[in-house]
Amino acid sequence: MNPKRIVIAGGSGFIGSALARKFTQRGYAVVILTRSPRARQDGVNEVAWDGRTPDAWTEQLDGAEAVINLTGKNINCPHTPQNLLALTASRVDSVNAIATAIAGCKTPPSVWIQASAIGFYGDTGDKLCAESEPKGVGALAEICGAWEAAFSAANVPETRKVTLRIGFMLGRDGGALPILCRLVKFYLGGEAGHGRQYISWIHLADLVQMFVLTAEQPRFFGVFNAVAPDAMTNAEFMGELRKTLHRPWSPPVPEFAVRLGSRLMGSEATLMLMSSCCTPERFLASEFKFQFPNLKAALTDLCLKNS
Repeated sequence: MNPKRIVIAGGSGFIGSALARKFTQRGYAVVILTRSPRARQDGVNEVAWDGRTPDAWTEQLDGAEAVINLTGKNINCPHTPQNLLALTASRVDSVNAIATAIAGCKTPPSVWIQASAIGFYGDTGDKLCAESEPKGVGALAEICGAWEAAFSAANVPETRKVTLRIGFMLGRDGGALPILCRLVKFYLGGEAGHGRQYISWIHLADLVQMFVLTAEQPRFFGVFNAVAPDAMTNAEFMGELRKTLHRPWSPPVPEFAVRLGSRLMGSEATLMLMSSCCTPERFLASEFKFQFPNLKAALTDLCLKNS
């Protein structure tokens, strides 16, 4: 009997690699759709796709247990008008391509899990946002809104649809945490701006388990905030990180310095200065078991192991 197949679009990055390992461990055949396929020794099959055009890759979806779409240009870039268009197009185009592919399947995938982001809510201030909150305002909210609208419009009646709005992801080998750790170790880990903006974070292990659970359990459908139930202000977050790394104090970073540093690094200051205060209300209602429900435990696991 052939193993069930999981297709991960845009799966060559940090999150996709973690998902591929997890699903392989659970006995699935994993296929990654990527622009630059390579031969692998771990049993994962990489197949070429451009994120826009239905092509030979579409046959991988026929009979698949699940398709997971992580595709999208990295949001950590200057949010110029040109980049904002590219950020939106890379997300919407991939959703439309997958929708077309599923429509042509004799046996459509059982579930389609679509990545989104808590940027959907815009700058939340100190308002705690559950999944029922409407779309906010701002560039990130518009990108996420277009992304989710394309997914909502996808006509795939035989495929269960799940949206995961992913928060600030914490992992040992990717994302922003290794950069923040280096800054803290050099006594440059102070609060950014006024420090009162919220960070809704998620440990990679819990995020992976959210994907597994929503893939395997038919009772999960619709939109879920993929965040831990422990949103922290930037000042609190950086203070906990400094404590974990035994750096009791660092000078605060005023807003102008955040903006200047982001420009020099080819990043976007908004990502550090906007507030994202979210709760995983639907996961909590489903009694999801967080391995790392609080920031101290998450940082201890990620920053002190193998350090």
